[in-house]
Parts: sequence; structure tokens; C-alpha cells
Amino acid sequence: MIIWRSLLLIYDSIDVQLRNRSGRRESFTHLLTDLEVRDGIRSFQQFPSLVEELTFRRASVRYEIRPIERCLVTLTPMSDGMYWPSPGDTREEIGRLVVPGSYQSIFVLWPSHNLKDRVSVPSAGWGLGMAATAWSNSATYATVGNAESWIWQIPVIGEVWLHEWLHGVCAYFAGQGYLMPEGDADGGARHGYTQSRISGWTDYYRDLMTGNVLEAGVLKGIPLDAWGARPPFLC
Repeated sequence: MIIWRSLLLIYDSIDVQLRNRSGRRESFTHLLTDLEVRDGIRSFQQFPSLVEELTFRRASVRYEIRPIERCLVTLTPMSDGMYWPSPGDTREEIGRLVVPGSYQSIFVLWPSHNLKDRVSVPSAGWGLGMAATAWSNSATYATVGNAESWIWQIPVIGEVWLHEWLHGVCAYFAGQGYLMPEGDADGGARHGYTQSRISGWTDYYRDLMTGNVLEAGVLKGIPLDAWGARPPFLC
């Protein structure tokens, strides 16, 4: 079984200056409630069991959780006036806590929504994930914003963390020469899968994580034998 050592950074406060689509500067400040933090953590804690289940216990996630006392004070612009907390914005913590090779994955829970006032940071989605690069100290990097309690429950608890993690994981295995289906973690619908009210996209993720996604007559994804005993990214 391969062990993916992971670190969850929890930013419970944010105070940033953003530019809206008209170019005018706007401020966004928010402090997560204890419930919002607990919801995110509870969801994250279900993510490792999904990894084990969907890889038939060929892969496992071991994690640490670090609450961050520092307020998140910058976000990185994306296209169309959107923002996200990139490794540049969490550099202080990555530099202090993540020696290259110490973790295979970094996760970030951040205050993207003021649920009371119905104000949010414009972003590309609930979560974002990327491959391991020097920017993230050789670890895959994924961010997930806060949400209302019921949203974390639907349809599978922990699925959002799995989805964003898979973007980085698929990039790693693609670099090892394995063929990934178009869209990797986003490719379910385009390969004929549907989102179940009960199991979400996990039927697709199972095939993706076992090398059984059929694309143009070829099975693609991460074969079970690719989940070896050696941790990734370590020389």
C-alpha cells in the first residue's frame, strides 16, 4: 500500500482587497464560525477512507491538520475576475511546514463565503487542485472553500477533497507514463458516467483510480499495480 502523507491547512480568517470586473477595488473579510471549520474537517476526514475504498486498499492517506493563526491577506487573480489562495498566498506556511518531500499533498480550507451576508469571493469553483510543483514544495496542492453544512453532505462526504486531490495525483501518474482520460477528475460526464444521488461520481473515480476508464477503445487511468509501495515525489 502506498501512503500519501498530507497536510491540511485551515485558514479561519481572511481580509483581502480584490478588484471586481469593472476594476474597482473591493474588500472581503470573513471569520469562519466553529461550525464551518468543523464541517470542513469532518468532510476531509472522510476523504482517506474513499481513497482506500476506491483503490481496493492499494493507496492510503495519512494526514495532519494545522489551524493557521495568520489571517489570509492575499489571493491570486485568475481569469474573468476570479481569485484563489494559490501556493503564493500560503507561502509563509508552506515554507515553514512543508520541507520538500515531507508531504505528498497539501490541502487548504479557506473562508471563501460569508454565508450570513451572502457575499463570496469570485472563484472558479468550490475547490481547485493542481499538480506537485516547486511552487508547492513538490506536493500536490488543493483548496476548498467553506460551505453550508448540508452541502458537505451531498452526495458523498469527502468527495470534494478527493476530486481536487485527483487532479494532482493524475498529473503525477501521467508524468510516470500512464495514460489519463481527457479531463482526468473532471472527465466523468464526457466518458458516459452520470452523477448518482447516492454515490456521486465515485463510480467514475473508482475506474479512474484503477485504470478502467474506456476512451477511444483504450483503458486509461491509474492501474492498480501503479499504486506501489514507494511514496511518490521522493528520490
